[in-house]
Amino acid sequence: MRELPVELYRAAQVRELDRIAIQERGIPGYTLMSRAGAAAFNLLRERWPDARRIGVICGGGNNAGDGYVAARLARQAGLEARILTLVDPAQLGGDAQIAWRDACVAEVPIAPFAASGLADADLLVDAMLGTGLEREVSGHWREAISAMNAHSAEILALDIPTGLHADTGAILGAAIHAAATMTFIGLKQGLFTGQGPACCGEVRFADLGVPPDIYPAIHPACWRYAGEDLSELLPRRSRSAHKGHFGHVLVVGGDQGLAGAARMTAEAAARCGAGLISVATRAVHAGLQAAVRPELMFHGIEVVEELTPLLDRATVIAIGPGLGRSDWGRTMLNAVFASDKPLVVDADGLNLLAIEPGYRDSWILTPHPGETARLLKMTPTQVEADRFAAVEEVALRYGGVAVLKGAGSLIASRIDGQVALNTTGNPGMASGGMGDVLTGVIAALVAQGLPLFAAAKAGVYLHGLAGDQAALAGGERGLLATDLLPFLRQAVNGISATA
Repeated sequence: MRELPVELYRAAQVRELDRIAIQERGIPGYTLMSRAGAAAFNLLRERWPDARRIGVICGGGNNAGDGYVAARLARQAGLEARILTLVDPAQLGGDAQIAWRDACVAEVPIAPFAASGLADADLLVDAMLGTGLEREVSGHWREAISAMNAHSAEILALDIPTGLHADTGAILGAAIHAAATMTFIGLKQGLFTGQGPACCGEVRFADLGVPPDIYPAIHPACWRYAGEDLSELLPRRSRSAHKGHFGHVLVVGGDQGLAGAARMTAEAAARCGAGLISVATRAVHAGLQAAVRPELMFHGIEVVEELTPLLDRATVIAIGPGLGRSDWGRTMLNAVFASDKPLVVDADGLNLLAIEPGYRDSWILTPHPGETARLLKMTPTQVEADRFAAVEEVALRYGGVAVLKGAGSLIASRIDGQVALNTTGNPGMASGGMGDVLTGVIAALVAQGLPLFAAAKAGVYLHGLAGDQAALAGGERGLLATDLLPFLRQAVNGISATA
């Protein structure tokens, strides 16, 4: 086991890595299977040291073989391991058959699966179906998933939780909800987005001793962004710096009754280091907002002619939070879209864009699944069925950079075709205003000179990191968008919340 890599693969790519290791590098398949089973057993002992009765539920193929190995090792270590099968072991072939026979020699009890066989288990191991699943789970497989999820014992999944699509992170009918997943050779991208995080629990990785030099043969499907370049993107500031060096963010939004969203965007931009922040909002809001946060420049804008001077002075424009869909919002949006400045577009800016589509490579679009569905003329369910395809289609159809928000947010660039995945953030961030804050974070990074794709990746990462630190300080439930602001300041300065 080692630290999680940043490279993420589709299931077919991992199978190709496996093939290269076996056929071109001469590593016996059963050697890899034995290493996988050993890695799973080692995690079992590390994470559940008090577990004595281990129930291993095996299907067919190599995933089952890994389970047979883990059960044998548990038995040999003196644990009460037993195997419940969904496929007659006599029908197994190849390396999985060898693993079964070795388990028999070690006198591991093996019986057909029945829910009653789980009764007294301290821990369950999911070795039912691996990464090849492409259709909904049904029949006795689905019954086994339900029985395991309903059991009081936690579940360790091998390679991937049964029922989770390895490429998309969608649940195919039903899926195991594991406390931990031990995955092998390459990280599957579906583990980290959509329903993946909820199904996988903690993800651990073992490369099984595959030679490192075979990995360049397969180009990763995407990369897990972990903020590794933040010190380069946000270096220590010169002692002679002034506010003009760090850009001017213009936030356009805050129609009548919607002032809070634009203000949260502006405050987030300020906390993330933008030199100047202006807010173009309805006149009824401007005076009160300026009194509450005097560092921001609020402008009461009622007609488009009043917006033009602000557009000219801006380095980057953030539009959408609190914009509304009235004539005022539409007029402001059209004026902003006519500008040649970089844009960050969110909320009603996206909803209006979906009605009258446009294209440019100088913007970052930040839709959640519902807004993505409107942009692509599909349903949110269809978006969530393949988040990778959806975010790439938004970038392709509308240009620039697209951010598909949610668990395992995805960032896609039309210009260079790259896709990045973010793993910071937590369920406490499922509350109003979080997207408005993200818009301000990204806009501040663009204002400070980051390229659009880098600003989007870093912004999503920092936003999630601040959310994690805020949750650590006060818990997930009841977490407010404005709770992130002090932690954003710490995050962009590389300061731990516990420092």
